[in-house]
Amino acid sequence: MSSLPRKTRKSVKEIMAENTKLEKIDVWKAPHHYAKLNGIDYHYLYFEPEGGKWRGTTFLFHGWPDLSVAWRYQIPVLLKLGLRVICPDLPGFGRTAPHPTHLPSYSFKSVATATAQLAAQLGADKIILGGHDWGCAVVYRVALWYPELVSHLFTVCVPYYPPTSVWTTLEERVKKMPSTKYMLDNASDVVEKAIDSPEKIKQFLSGIYGGKNEDGSKDRVWVATKGYDFSALNKVGPSPWIGEVEVEYYVQEYARQGMGPSLNWYRTWHVNYTDELALEPGKRNYTLQPPVLMITATHDDAVLPAFAKRMGENVKHLTLREVPTSHWALWQGAGEVNGIIKEWIEKVVFGKVKNLGVPEGYIASKL
Repeated sequence: MSSLPRKTRKSVKEIMAENTKLEKIDVWKAPHHYAKLNGIDYHYLYFEPEGGKWRGTTFLFHGWPDLSVAWRYQIPVLLKLGLRVICPDLPGFGRTAPHPTHLPSYSFKSVATATAQLAAQLGADKIILGGHDWGCAVVYRVALWYPELVSHLFTVCVPYYPPTSVWTTLEERVKKMPSTKYMLDNASDVVEKAIDSPEKIKQFLSGIYGGKNEDGSKDRVWVATKGYDFSALNKVGPSPWIGEVEVEYYVQEYARQGMGPSLNWYRTWHVNYTDELALEPGKRNYTLQPPVLMITATHDDAVLPAFAKRMGENVKHLTLREVPTSHWALWQGAGEVNGIIKEWIEKVVFGKVKNLGVPEGYIASKL
């Protein structure tokens, strides 16, 4: 495939203006379902296309600090494409509540096993996976642990990093990628101790979701390269990317468990490393075989688009696109993201091509 222009033609303001015209699910009316999976009581949202018939089944995974309703703008598009949609709350988020200190419950392998079990319960022998933030890491690992189950996958913001036999601490990772320094705070207990009430959860989420300080000061609750400034909590105004009604839902769901369990995802590095040493012992071939769509975000402060530059070396069939948004591309750039996913599904999932190319400056898959 030939290289494509890296930048989109639309500005952030133009993309956000389009969001007001987009269909999205009502977070307060989403259909809740539950299942016992891998010993954990999982909560998930379940949607079927009109008429109750579907061409395929999609599992969508969110990240931090987010929930299963992260995909509220994408779900209607996927349903119109004839896909059944399942959106789980990951362990430690919302209504999926494993033991708060049992780290293996929060591992990629555990979630991959739960995904395979839920797919079997729902009668799906092949699934399409979608992920954002931590959800990206989840879907890549589901494809490694259960390759026969996954036909295609698409991800937003976080590229694929293959498993490795070399142990690297979180501190060492942060030194290599300074834009992820906030992860050190997340892996400690400072966030859960500071964010200990519904009021503070709302302020905290608003700050992470792009809310500006109402007094005009430039203090920020969250800076990717520094961590958190909790003194700014009382100053932050509403997020421009998520509505008040939705924020209230998020606050309700995070208040169920507090912030602590969701932060276990930043404490499982060694659990995941140990698990993955058992993946195909002796082969160590971690190239993703299914066709993959990866969408990077130009203004992502933490996960820079450049992180995906070499992703084509480890993906057999890679399509890569970029949208001019922050990390919260699913909402901020919903229309743009939806259009990219729709084209890829029509041409790759339901079409006859394996990929749609990568932007200039990125490494394409070597087929």
